[in-house]
Amino acid sequence: MKLNPLTHKKIRRFQSIRRGYYSLVIFIIMIGISLFAELLINNRALIVYYKGEYYFPTYGQMIPGKIFGLDYEYETNYRELQKQFQAKNSDNWVAMPIVPYGKLETDLKEDRYPPFPPSFQEAHYLGTDNVGRDIVARLVYGFRIAIFFSLILLLANYSIGISIGIVMGYWGGKFDLFFQRIIEIWSNVPFLYVIIIISSIVVPNFMMLILIMAFFGWINMTWTMRTVTYKEKEREYILAAKSLGASNFRILFKHLLPNTVAVIVTYAPFSVSGGIVALTSLDYLGFGLPPPTPSWGELIQQGWANMNAWWISISVIVSMLITLIVVTFIGEAVREAFDPKLHTTYE
Repeated sequence: MKLNPLTHKKIRRFQSIRRGYYSLVIFIIMIGISLFAELLINNRALIVYYKGEYYFPTYGQMIPGKIFGLDYEYETNYRELQKQFQAKNSDNWVAMPIVPYGKLETDLKEDRYPPFPPSFQEAHYLGTDNVGRDIVARLVYGFRIAIFFSLILLLANYSIGISIGIVMGYWGGKFDLFFQRIIEIWSNVPFLYVIIIISSIVVPNFMMLILIMAFFGWINMTWTMRTVTYKEKEREYILAAKSLGASNFRILFKHLLPNTVAVIVTYAPFSVSGGIVALTSLDYLGFGLPPPTPSWGELIQQGWANMNAWWISISVIVSMLITLIVVTFIGEAVREAFDPKLHTTYE
C-alpha cells in the first residue's frame, strides 16, 4: 500500500522523537521474545542428538523417555537427560533453552521449601515463587498473555466505540440523544461488581474476560469519536462530498474515518497500557484468569504475601514499570507526531 506524503512526514516525525522511537523498538523486541518464549524458556530441549538422529521437542509432540533409553513412558526429563549424557561423555547431547523450566513446572528440593532465591547455578535467575515455579518463566509468559489480552481488548473496544461514535456524531439529532442516554446508564453500571458476580458463578477464562471488559470499555472511545465527528462533518470536504451525491457509507468510511485516524492512533498506546493494568489488577484481586495461568497480578499477590521473598515483588514491579514506561513513551511520541496542528496549513 502506497502511503501519501503527509503520512510519510508523520512517520519521519515519529522517528525523530528518539525516546518514543527506541521505546517502540524495545516494545517490539519484548513482544518477539514473548512470542517465541518456548525457544528461550522451556523445560523441553531445543535439540536432542541421540544415536545419530536429531529430535526437536520444543514445538513437537511429547517424546517418552523410552526413546532415549530411559525406563519410563512419560515425557522425557531433558535436564536429567542432559546430565546423563554429560556424565557418560558420549556423543549424544542435549541443547536446552537459556531458562530450562516451564511456565507451570515446579522445581522442589528435598531439604528446602519454596520460594527459592535467585540462583545462577540452578538457572533460576530471578528465583522461584511460593510453589517452586521459575519467576522468569512466569514473567515472560505472563507478559505474552497480558499484551495479547490488551491488543484484543483494544480491537474490540475500538471497533464498537468508533462505529457507534462516528454514527452518533454524523447523524446527531434523536439518534444521538438516544445513544447518549444508553451510554449514561451503561456508565453507571459497577464494572467490578459485575466481574465479582460472574467470577462467583463461573471461572472466567481469557475470552470471557475480554467480552466482559469490552462490554464496558467502548464508552470512552465512543465519546471521543462522537466529538471529533461533529467537528469534522462541518468541514468543506464533507459538504463537497454531499453536494456531489456521495452516499453516507462513503462519507463515513472514505472521508470522516481517515481524517480522524490521528485521534484513534494517539489513544491506542494508552489503551494498551490500561488493558495490562486492568488484567493485572483483576488477577491480583483473584477475579481474573484462573490459576495456574502465568499472571503478573498473581505474582504481585505472592510478593505481598511473602515479603521475605523480595525477588518476587521486585521482579514483577520492575517488569511492569519497564512495560508501562515504554508504552507511555510510545504514546507520547505518537501523539506528537500525529498532532494535526503540526500538519495543517491555515489560509
